[in-house]
Amino acid sequence: MYKLLETINSPADLRRLPRPQLKALADELRAFVIDSVSKTGGHLSSNLGTVELTVALHYVFNTPDDRLVWDVGHQTYPHKILTGRRERMRTLRQFGGLSGFPRRDESVYDTFGTAHSSTSISAALGMALASHQKGEDRHAVAIIGDGSMSAGMAFEALNNAGVHDDCKLLVVLNDNDMSISPPVGALNRYLAQLMSGRFYASAKNVGKQVLKVAPPLLELAKRLEAHAKGMVVPATLFENFGFNYIGPIDGHDLESLIPTLENIKHLKGPQFLHVVTKKGQGYKLAEADPIAYHGPGKFDPAMGLQKSTAPAKQTFTQVFGRWLCDMAEQDIRLVGITPAMREGSGMVEFHQRFPGRYHDVGIAEQHAVTFAAGMACEGLKPVVAIYSTFLQRGYDQLIHDVALQNLPVVFALDRAGLVGADGATHAGAYDIPFLRCIPNMSLACPADENECRKLLTSAFEQNHPVAVRYPRGAGAGVAPEAGLQSLPFGKGEVRREGAGIAILAFGTLLYPALQAAEKLGATVVNMRWAKPLDTALLLKIAASHDALVTVEEGAIMGGAGSAVSETLQAAGVIKPLLQLGLKDEFIEHGDHAQLLALQGLDAGGIEASIRARFGALPVLKFAA
Repeated sequence: MYKLLETINSPADLRRLPRPQLKALADELRAFVIDSVSKTGGHLSSNLGTVELTVALHYVFNTPDDRLVWDVGHQTYPHKILTGRRERMRTLRQFGGLSGFPRRDESVYDTFGTAHSSTSISAALGMALASHQKGEDRHAVAIIGDGSMSAGMAFEALNNAGVHDDCKLLVVLNDNDMSISPPVGALNRYLAQLMSGRFYASAKNVGKQVLKVAPPLLELAKRLEAHAKGMVVPATLFENFGFNYIGPIDGHDLESLIPTLENIKHLKGPQFLHVVTKKGQGYKLAEADPIAYHGPGKFDPAMGLQKSTAPAKQTFTQVFGRWLCDMAEQDIRLVGITPAMREGSGMVEFHQRFPGRYHDVGIAEQHAVTFAAGMACEGLKPVVAIYSTFLQRGYDQLIHDVALQNLPVVFALDRAGLVGADGATHAGAYDIPFLRCIPNMSLACPADENECRKLLTSAFEQNHPVAVRYPRGAGAGVAPEAGLQSLPFGKGEVRREGAGIAILAFGTLLYPALQAAEKLGATVVNMRWAKPLDTALLLKIAASHDALVTVEEGAIMGGAGSAVSETLQAAGVIKPLLQLGLKDEFIEHGDHAQLLALQGLDAGGIEASIRARFGALPVLKFAA
C-alpha cells in the first residue's frame, strides 16, 4: 500500500526520486496520514492540506541544512513522516511517543519548536540573519497559515525582514481559508479579493479567449499561470513590506510548486510565496467538515466520525457556553470575545443567538484583551473566552490595560492545568502564579461543573477583573443547576470534617483529595478562590489542625499553595505545610490521568505524599 513511502526514511531519499513519482508519493503520504491519525487521534484536516507542500519543500530545499520553520505546528505530520519518523507515528501524542508538534529534541529536521501561532517568520528571520552573519549559505523557510497572519507578531517580523536584502528568507503563506474557526478580519478579505478580483479574472479570461485558437500556446499559458498571477494583480501588502511577492499558486499542484520553489531559491532578498490549499484535501469527509476533523479522536476512515449514543458528561467548555447564553439573555451588557477559538471555547451557540454581541478577533490574543478593555470602558461587560496557555500571550495587556484600570472583564480560562495529548505547549500550568500577583485581579477555581457555572456568575457580578479557570473535558459529573445563582465572592467551604491533617483543594483536584482524605481521616476544604483567599477560613483551619496540605493542578512555584504560605506567615502562624501541584518542569504529552498520577496528583499520590511527609510526626494519627 505504501510502496514508495516505505523507501523514504529521510528527505535525501525523497530527493533521489524522479519528479514524476512525487504525485504517487503524495497520494501514499496522504493515505498514511489518514490511517495513522484514525488509530491515534490527532490533527487531521490541516495535515491533509499540507501534503504536497511538504513534499515540494523537502524536495527542493536541502533540509535539514536549509531550515523549515512551521507555524503552529499541527500541520507537520507529513513532515514528521518524511523525516524518519514514519514508524513512530503509531505513538503520536502518547506518553513517551511523538509529539503532535515540532520539537527540537525530537529531530534535527524540527528546527524550531512551535505550537502557538505566528512565531515562524520571526524565528526564520533570526535563523537567516544568523546564517548570513556566520557566512553560511542556507535558506530559512517559514510556513505560516492565513489564520496566523492575523497576529501582530507576524507583521512585526515582516516589518523587520523587509529591510534585509541580503538574507535568504522565504515566507510561504499557506492560504487554506481556514485557521481552526472560520477566518475573520480585513486580511482574510484582502486575500479573498486578491484571488477573486475582477482585474485578475478578466485578464485570465481574455488570455484564454485569445489563446484557445492555438492549443500549444494555451497549454503553455496554463503552465505559466501560477507564475504570472503576481504580474496581473496590483502591488500587494507584502511587497510594501519589502518582500518579493509570488502567487497565489495551487498548493496541491506539484507541477506548479516545485518549479516555483526552485526559481525562488535563486532570488535575492526576502521572498513571499502565496499558496492556496484545501483543509482536508483528499479525504471527502474532512473536506466537507474541516472543523470537525481538525482534531478528531480515533475513528474508522471508511465510516468517518460517529456520534456516540452513550450519554456523555457535560464538559466544562459546554458548561461555559450554556452559561454565556443564559447570562447574555439576562444582561444586555454582556459581550463575548474569542481569539479565533469559537468551537474550542464553546461559543458556537452564543455566536448563532447573539451575533451582534459576539466578537472573534482572529489569532490576536493581545488585541483581544485590550479590545475587551475598551468595551469595558464604555460600560459593557466583556467575557473573554481564552485558553489558559494563550492568555500568556496577552499578559502585558492584562496588566496594563485591564488590571491597572480595574476594568470589569471576565476571563474564562479553558484548558487550565494539564491538557493530555497536546503536551507542554498547551498546558495551562502557570495561570494561578501569573494572575494572583496582579493587583485588582481575582481568580476562581471551580471544583466541578456546577461550581463552574456558579463561579462564572460570581465573576460576572464583580466590578473588577476576574478569571475563572477550568480544565479540558469533563469533571466529576456534577450537573449544573438551572438559573444563574452565584457563590459568595472569595469564600471557601469545608467538604469533609477530619482531624490532624487539613487538605486545602483548589479546583477539580478536590475529588481525588476527598478520596485520599477517606484513607487518612483528614479534613478537606474546597477553597474555590486562589485570590482572594478565604483568610478567615484558612486561619480557622490552621488553628484546629496539626498540618496543612495544598493541592492544585497548576505550578507549585508561586501557585495557590504559595498564597496559603504567604497568608500564614503574614498572620504569624507557623504550621507544617505540604504543597502539592505541578513540578518545576515542562510536562510531556500523554493521557491526562496518567500524567496526573506521575505528578502525584491522583488520590493515591496525594495520600502517599501526605504519609511520606507527615507519617513520622508523633502528634498525627492517620485513620487505619
